[in-house]
Amino acid sequence: MAGKEATVYILDLGKSMGEKRHGRDQTDLDWALEYVWDKITNTVATGRKSALMSVIGCRTDETDLGGVMEEAEGYENLRVFSELKQFLLGDIRTLQDQLRPSKTNDGDLLSALALAVQMIDGATQGKGGKPLKYDRRIIIVTDGRGSIDTDDLEQIAAKIRDPEAPVDLVLLGVDFDDPDNGFKEEDKSSQKAKNEVSLKGFVEDCNGVFGTLAEAIDQLQIPRLKETRPVPSFKGQLTLGDPGHYDATLTIDVERYPCTMLAKPPTASSFATRTDFGAGSAAGPSDESSHTMTGEEQPMTDLSAVRNQRVYQVDNEEEPGMKKNVEMDELERGYEYGRTAVHISESDMNVVKLETTPMLSLIGFVKAEAFERYLPLSRSNFLVPQRGNQAAQLSLSSFIHALYEADCYAVARLVTKELKPPVIVLLVPRIEVEWEALVDVELPFEEDMRRYKFPPLDRKLTISGKVITEHKDLPTDELTDAMSKYVDAMDLSTFGRDEDGNPAEYAKPEDTFSPIVHRIGHIIRWRATHPDPSLPMPPPSDILTKYANPPADLLDASTSQFEALKKAARVSKVPPKVKGRGKRNRAERDKPISGLDIDALLGNPNRVKIDPSNLVPSFKNALAASDDLETIKEAAQSMSTEIRSLIRSSVGDSGYGRALEALRVMRDELTELEEPEIWNEFIRGLKSDLLEGKLNGNRKDMWWKIRGNRYGLVDRKRSFVSDVTEEEASAFYNVA
Repeated sequence: MAGKEATVYILDLGKSMGEKRHGRDQTDLDWALEYVWDKITNTVATGRKSALMSVIGCRTDETDLGGVMEEAEGYENLRVFSELKQFLLGDIRTLQDQLRPSKTNDGDLLSALALAVQMIDGATQGKGGKPLKYDRRIIIVTDGRGSIDTDDLEQIAAKIRDPEAPVDLVLLGVDFDDPDNGFKEEDKSSQKAKNEVSLKGFVEDCNGVFGTLAEAIDQLQIPRLKETRPVPSFKGQLTLGDPGHYDATLTIDVERYPCTMLAKPPTASSFATRTDFGAGSAAGPSDESSHTMTGEEQPMTDLSAVRNQRVYQVDNEEEPGMKKNVEMDELERGYEYGRTAVHISESDMNVVKLETTPMLSLIGFVKAEAFERYLPLSRSNFLVPQRGNQAAQLSLSSFIHALYEADCYAVARLVTKELKPPVIVLLVPRIEVEWEALVDVELPFEEDMRRYKFPPLDRKLTISGKVITEHKDLPTDELTDAMSKYVDAMDLSTFGRDEDGNPAEYAKPEDTFSPIVHRIGHIIRWRATHPDPSLPMPPPSDILTKYANPPADLLDASTSQFEALKKAARVSKVPPKVKGRGKRNRAERDKPISGLDIDALLGNPNRVKIDPSNLVPSFKNALAASDDLETIKEAAQSMSTEIRSLIRSSVGDSGYGRALEALRVMRDELTELEEPEIWNEFIRGLKSDLLEGKLNGNRKDMWWKIRGNRYGLVDRKRSFVSDVTEEEASAFYNVA
């Protein structure tokens, strides 16, 4: 759980911030707002009510201190745009309309800072006047071209450094000199140069951060890692032996915290257009998740949240092919075991359920080289000694070093909560310069293992047991050697360069980021400040796409090895595969490379007769034999005759299974051939024959099976050439 924080942004809105400088196509204020909006929207996206923010404008046209203090001399041209509160999307939209360059350059930046300190003090104090536990932060963005009153610098710095309520101060300057990056503004006014020196000394005296806006915006391209306050998942004893029955046991008080967590992208909220507006009724704000960053000040009057409802259905024995709804209370639990659903009643579950108590007991050890890295099933966790327990720290440290020196891992049985199923975990020693701990990962049980056998890649075994090492499916020595050289040429472990220019690992884990997580977050934040849907989306940052493809220099360096590999593997260009099987695409299929008529050479007939004893394969062969529409119709007519024959001659429902399979194949094949009308005409006639008893008596059961399998009309959703609408296809299943 993240802590409370209070952040005040002080923005310089002077007249000078409305100018474009140094070849930029945007004003200094618009450039500064790129950083400010990114920081604000990042905080809003978390949805935390304890993340308070406020914005104060300096060098504004009017003066409005927002009730923080009485208006006094020296506080002119300052404006409080909002009190310290949780920001929502409505606050962002309101601020967008208000943050504009003013028509004056009057206003003191340090007075705005004093106002921000006073605001934070008032909002983060308890009832007794004592400061509460908050992370206090003030971020200033200015071009340093206004006048600054430096008389009270020491008093303000002392207040910011107050040990009971310290404030983190960050000052970003527009076009400030940056010796580290080699930037120095030419033709700088003497006032700005003087202000830069004064502000830098003041920020350093406050133990704050002094930087340039250009550097801050460049750092925005680097995704931020989410840091969360660790919450223990287990507090107990690590034991070796049974301390309840024996004295010669090992017992260490430990705590378990998460080491790595899976980062997931924000989920979307579903909305539908509202249709329940009554006369004179007013629509209120719609429900939504916190990730959409919408507040009550921005009601979505035309949208309504989509609410999901879960329904349980079982087969209806009274109406074959139909299902009926059942209540959840009428159901009993089932558990997946492999591919089988195993039903266990609640009474039986109480018998087999283990009565467990929280514990972490060692059950064995394994050599490090014998452990297979594919076995872990879960995220990793840290196992550390109990906080403030020196005996536990010494004992666990000794155990960690013993495992490390023996090059062994420990295996333990873990129960985190009472009556919770036990899991087996592997304990791995981790020793760093400043800390040491055990890292645990969950191991599979025997039932979790799936063992598959695959043939060897370098030889073939015949039925008689003979080993064949030369075969068309086996790699030759030339191919193996070429592949080995190509892999060595594409080695990334030494392709990178460190600060001294020495070979280093390329694409280190700490330098790579999940594109889906950070790209979606980027677009959500961007859309919050750019609501116009016609605007083009910004491109992803370079750091997200940097490792999407192999480095160009590496590809160029390995060209010779790649060509040798292609030659050894006898790689040749294959004609592109034609998409779709429709008759409209058949004429466009590529002819064989040889130009020969394969069907004529093999003696394949243009027409294939439907074989009742081999119904489905013969129907498929008949369709594949010719592209002629008449041939397709003839095959469909023969198939329909055989299906009717199966139904007519069926004793009870004995022949319905074959008929249903034939119906499915016929429907799918004709749909893929883009001839849905042939099927639709047939199924209309079949429905009529079934319901009117024309197929040797009452065959309504067959119609219910067709209806249950949804083998009705092919509509436009399934085939774009169909003339049947979705409504007509749905109404077709009704029986008058």
